[in-house]
Amino acid sequence: MRSEWKSALRWMSALVLAGAAGCSNVSVHSTPPPADFSLSSNTASLTLSPGGSAQPVSVSASAINGFTGTIQVAESGLPSGVTASPASFSLTAGGSQKVSLTASSKAVAGSSTFTFTAISGSLSHSISVTVTVTSAPDFSLDANVDNLNLVAGGSAQSVSISAMAMNGFSGSIQVTTSGLGSGVTASPASLSLTPGESKKVDLTAAASAVAGSGKVVFTGKSGSLSHAISVKVTVTAAATPNFSLDASVPGLSIVAGGSGGSVSISDLPLNGFAGTVDVAVSGLPAAVAASPASFSLAPGGSKKVSLTAAASAAAGSAKIVFTGTSGSLKHTVSVELTVTTSVTTTLYDSTTYHYDVARDGLNANETTLTPANVKATTFGLLRVLPVDGNVDAEAVYLANLTAGGKMRNVVYAATENDSLYAFDADTGEQIWKHSVLGANETPSDDHGCGQISPEIGITSTPVIDRKAGPNGTIFVVGMSLDTGGNYHQRLHAIDVTTGAELAGTPTEIKASYPGNGANSSNGSVIFDPAQYAERSGLLLLNGVIYMGWTSHCDQDPYTGWLMGYSESTLQQTAVLNLTPNGSEGSIWMTGAGLAADSTGSIYFLDANGTFDPTLNGQGFPVNGDFGNGFIKVSTAGGKLAVADYFEPYGTVQESADDEDLGSGGAMLLPDMTDNKGNVHHLAVGAGKDSNIYVVDRDNMGKFNPNNDNAIYEEIDGAINGGVWSMPAYFNNTVYYGSVGDNLKAFPITNARLATSPSAQSANGFGYPGTTPSISANGTKNGIVWAVENSSPAVLHAFDAGTLQEIYNSNQAANGRDNFGNGNKFITPMILNGKVFIGTPNGMAVFGLLP
Repeated sequence: MRSEWKSALRWMSALVLAGAAGCSNVSVHSTPPPADFSLSSNTASLTLSPGGSAQPVSVSASAINGFTGTIQVAESGLPSGVTASPASFSLTAGGSQKVSLTASSKAVAGSSTFTFTAISGSLSHSISVTVTVTSAPDFSLDANVDNLNLVAGGSAQSVSISAMAMNGFSGSIQVTTSGLGSGVTASPASLSLTPGESKKVDLTAAASAVAGSGKVVFTGKSGSLSHAISVKVTVTAAATPNFSLDASVPGLSIVAGGSGGSVSISDLPLNGFAGTVDVAVSGLPAAVAASPASFSLAPGGSKKVSLTAAASAAAGSAKIVFTGTSGSLKHTVSVELTVTTSVTTTLYDSTTYHYDVARDGLNANETTLTPANVKATTFGLLRVLPVDGNVDAEAVYLANLTAGGKMRNVVYAATENDSLYAFDADTGEQIWKHSVLGANETPSDDHGCGQISPEIGITSTPVIDRKAGPNGTIFVVGMSLDTGGNYHQRLHAIDVTTGAELAGTPTEIKASYPGNGANSSNGSVIFDPAQYAERSGLLLLNGVIYMGWTSHCDQDPYTGWLMGYSESTLQQTAVLNLTPNGSEGSIWMTGAGLAADSTGSIYFLDANGTFDPTLNGQGFPVNGDFGNGFIKVSTAGGKLAVADYFEPYGTVQESADDEDLGSGGAMLLPDMTDNKGNVHHLAVGAGKDSNIYVVDRDNMGKFNPNNDNAIYEEIDGAINGGVWSMPAYFNNTVYYGSVGDNLKAFPITNARLATSPSAQSANGFGYPGTTPSISANGTKNGIVWAVENSSPAVLHAFDAGTLQEIYNSNQAANGRDNFGNGNKFITPMILNGKVFIGTPNGMAVFGLLP
């Protein structure tokens, strides 16, 4: 085999050499290439206007290798409404044909691939041209609301109709109204709009109007163009005085033969109800007693009922029913009572900012953590629950909830990445995560403002209604940005057990309010979602979710907005603007929640903005502008209106100097009795001027340009720095932590706040100071918890009576309790033996060490 291979190699080499020498005895034959043709056009794309003139495209054929045949050209792929002339043709090599394309007035906008296919015998070639049909001039209509509620015989409600031009539309649009229910009228019934213009239509229901829901249709026409939008209109009968009952807890556990427990029953007046409600208790198991078993409530009043079980009481559960009667009106509220025969630990919920709507920051049901066991040897960081963004909201919590297939305690964390998390509060297991972003959306940018940065998503503390929806509902407001550069603010209702959005959610937040202030149009101030963030904690009050809006730093134009949305329908119920004829005056309070009392009034501190020092006969600003004020808002009749207020006498200059009240949160105090036996309903607040303001909620003081003598109590210079935080209350003491100052305790005596602190912490707190929270078992074992905004952040625990420090997270060796950098406005939440703290990328959990 090897010798054969060598012989073959010598033969091949000889042949190559012969070829290289040009041997004449080697002949080479070649076959000529076949004849063919090519196809081309003078353009790759063509744009047509509907109803416009024809546009040409030239198709040419070229010969290849002497081609001389005839070429048949066919066309395909024309978009709907577009024609070509000629529709087919013949070509010879070197020839060309012009084809005219025309779009009818009904041609569909868009792009298509138009193909010329050329055939000659067995030869075939094709080329394509992109044909784009532009949109015809058109318009669209929009309404500023989706739903409108009218009360029969009540005042008119407005809807603003606006027109937007598309594709260069510039005509006039005639708008007519139809679909009005019986007894409902529209004024005007027809109107004319030009693109970019908005006009208001007032809808009124006569006293004879039939209750029910329907759709009012607004139809706009311009030439052959016609578009319509509808607004759902619900007519309700005139509200009659009524009441509802509320229980302070949904359930109660007591021990047979033990000390028992208590529940407070409250009468919530509706629509001006002023009667007395007689309450009776029923459903008590054998050997269980209620004291009192019957009682009367005045409007807005409450009564504590003690439930005790004798030693002979059987273990089990029962529904205790409290029935309130006033004339022909009757309403009930129930409490689930569990009787046990041995001592068990009762777990509690925290469903809103700072535990309750008074925003007092007090959890008086803490039986696990005490000053004795909160020390570095027995207490510390258990874990940090990872999340996808900054946690600016306070944690909220539900105990004994079935989620993820089993009963557990659940803590919720909201992030600026528009995510909501549910974690097992005891193990740290993530149960679910839900994003509130729409399709192809991102969280909002920070608008160049460092207050909420680097992105804005869910900023405010959510609120939970354990009784809403099939399993309980958590409500959040999220801000986002779509690919078209449009900003959105939406209210979401989410199932607490699954993280799924409930039916009818989310709701896009829109608003307008009569006025000529910043960002107004045609006599109405318009809410621009891009200009605001929902920073203050959500308030759930009598079935309505209330939210306050802040600006991005002081970036104009903006005004002060307060809004209410029904928790059952997520539709807007009421809107109030605090500076409708001015500017600024936002509500942010470093995240503190809007506060409320049992009468249904809302309290908050308003930031720097327009205030009208000229007052009307009732002592209110003539133009309705309340910037930089301590505000009380009534919710009577389902409407929002300023009921009372207090303004410092130098308020105009303070707003100009950015030395306003709005950096702090408002807190309601429990009823206080002075040395003459008089009961006072008080609220406390402070801002950037280092003064503490205590107002009488029944007479707040309004405005005097010369002094603040009308206020219940003003303590000037009580704190050594501005307040960018929220106070807390425990055992007749108010706790404040201002910027650069120590945490201070101000006792209350005879319904008066002390002018100097009774105790203060040894350490101070840099910007933004600190918002304390307090845990206690009744009036005992009080601990004041405060987070220091530093790198790393520090959790402090102080004895509530002396403010002597009993623990801080720097005490343990080797950084054991380090939970990351500070998150400036965060508020610690303490419940059922654990402390929860939001961080820039997680939720820190502290508790007794295993």
